Amino acid sequence: MESNTFSVKKYTAEDKLLWQKFLENSKNATFLFQRDFMEYHADRFTDYSLLVFKKGKVVAALPANISENTAYSHQGLTYGGLLLQKKTKLKEVVLIFSSVLQFLNEAGIEHLHLKMLPKIYNLLPSDEMDYLLFITEAEKVRTDVLSVIDNQNPLKIAANRMEGVKKANKSELRIEEENDFEPFWEKILIPNLALRHQALPVHSFGEITELANNFPKNIIQFNVYKADEIVGGATIFETETVAHVQYISANEDKQQLGTLDFLFEYLITERFRNKRYFDFGTSNENHGKNINEGLLYWKECFGGRCIVQSFYEVKTANYKKLATVFL
Repeated sequence: MESNTFSVKKYTAEDKLLWQKFLENSKNATFLFQRDFMEYHADRFTDYSLLVFKKGKVVAALPANISENTAYSHQGLTYGGLLLQKKTKLKEVVLIFSSVLQFLNEAGIEHLHLKMLPKIYNLLPSDEMDYLLFITEAEKVRTDVLSVIDNQNPLKIAANRMEGVKKANKSELRIEEENDFEPFWEKILIPNLALRHQALPVHSFGEITELANNFPKNIIQFNVYKADEIVGGATIFETETVAHVQYISANEDKQQLGTLDFLFEYLITERFRNKRYFDFGTSNENHGKNINEGLLYWKECFGGRCIVQSFYEVKTANYKKLATVFL
């Protein structure tokens, strides 16, 4: 499908090198969009990722999957949206997004759901889609709150959290940075999720191990030990601008030991102090409608403050509204 010199095609396995090469020059891509990450759960989703070309070169990509007549910026990823080159200007983004919507519309896909990339992950300003979703009359269907520390403007960690650090030091806890995920998964994370939420981790032990082997610089496990016993830990997904907390859990003695206060004081003030942002992630439940107040309070005691992640639904037929943006 041709539109204003742009063409759109559905991604296939033969396009992997093209996809990877494009990501290297994108201003809003992280390692989550690499195919070796996206495809660990290929059996759960029907991939419908798109590549946008101009004069034979990839200028944009949309990691996506499809369900019935609706496309999603990939449901298996924490965030998504339209990936753009660093050099791409607004007028081109208008034409690119119009081409994507028209391609989907002509394929019989009536709606596109976009799970937006939080702005802290961008390498350059990249709010083009916020504007274009306004023009295409997209409906905001969800908003989550993330607790984020800006390490260029850090706040002092609250005294009650530092009391936990003191407890941990008295108990002689220690932190280990490891590449073995089994102790945390099997002894801490899985039992806690089963007990408190009747749930399993999004990633199985096998999956997180495979992903960490593929992305050893990006997926890092930190465990807390008392003597030789693991008492808690956290899994960090690290991008160029952000250290994101993917998993966090500790055993029933965490309050008495100060396990998580001890771990996160170290992660924030030492291990990731030079990373631009430290992202605790969301404290939302019930599709964004509610907030776990205790969890939010704990994050805010470390200096985390709010940014939002927005979710939109846009009618693909509204690509026509983009034709009149420029005067």
